[in-house]
Amino acid sequence: MRAIKKNRYLYLLALPGILYFVIFKYFPMWGIVLSFQNYSPYTGLWGSEWVGLDHFRRFFSNPDFWLLFRNTMAINLLNLTFFFPLPIVLSLMLNELRSEMYKRVLQSILYLPHFLSWVIIFSLTFLMFSQSEGIVNKLLIAWGMEPYPFLTDAGIFWGMLTGQSIWKEAGWGTILFLAAIAGVDLQQYEAAKIDGAGRFQQMWHITLPAIRSVIVILFILRLGDIMEVGFEQVFLMYNGAVSNVAEVFDTYVYRVGIQQGQFSYSTAAGLFKSLVGLVMVVAANRLAKRFGEEGIY
Repeated sequence: MRAIKKNRYLYLLALPGILYFVIFKYFPMWGIVLSFQNYSPYTGLWGSEWVGLDHFRRFFSNPDFWLLFRNTMAINLLNLTFFFPLPIVLSLMLNELRSEMYKRVLQSILYLPHFLSWVIIFSLTFLMFSQSEGIVNKLLIAWGMEPYPFLTDAGIFWGMLTGQSIWKEAGWGTILFLAAIAGVDLQQYEAAKIDGAGRFQQMWHITLPAIRSVIVILFILRLGDIMEVGFEQVFLMYNGAVSNVAEVFDTYVYRVGIQQGQFSYSTAAGLFKSLVGLVMVVAANRLAKRFGEEGIY
């Protein structure tokens, strides 16, 4: 209590953030009890029949489970492989720019797509790659080639999602890395120059080790979202031709829970996602600490 009283103004500043997490993150967790009930809106949370793990057994025995698991993991692994490293590379490249004005202009251009909604991103994708109206296919026809069904080809659907994520968020993801790079002691670079180190050697031996802890923390947090694909993005890109590769846990929960009214069953599916994310964060954090990194806790 003494510490709280001493730092009361700091706690007061943190109060809006604390209230946000309590109201919108922790309080709704009470709803997970639906996954252990046959919930009915008419009888309410307290009057619904308790069924234990029945919904989980049904979910894991459903043939759709492995399809959902495959699609979700494949999309996230593509993001981890191609999307996650890109902000790091962009940050290193931006840091090497000597013209401050050019650097700021380029940063603004890279940040801009982040502020566009997924509806706009899908609209741009449709205008670019639609088989009938897309600019790319019009160019292919002009060059004497056949139009390609980019939006209805299941073979490239995951790649299209990854490309959208990179274009929209890669620039915004550089903010934390650039902030970490700004904290590197400039004397280290001066000493490296005296020793004859080139720009790439300075980047490899000074800049990257300096931001390694930030990379590890963000990677651990990213693993916590390994079962989260982004409902809005997939939902907008979803069509019958790609349903076999586009159905993920998020869209499945929406379809079963909202459209079909199976609230308890869809809550069980959502709880499974959250538990997998929790396990991944804990395991990755322990592994990071074993290798001498700080981790997130």
